[in-house]
Amino acid sequence: MLWPMLAIALGFLGIAVLSVLALRVFLEVRRLSAQVALASRRITEASGDLERAACDLARAGRAAAP
Repeated sequence: MLWPMLAIALGFLGIAVLSVLALRVFLEVRRLSAQVALASRRITEASGDLERAACDLARAGRAAAP
């Protein structure tokens, strides 16, 4: 009777450890996704700035052309 109860207790502890690790992974994935979203937003803004600067440069080049 001791061995089956010990096996059940160890199984329960194993599931508890796995659930804690899964929770930690879930929280890290949420944090990473927030950072990826922020980086994507910054890249989009930088792309817009670069496009505006290129348009201004093209206009200045056309005005200076003979």
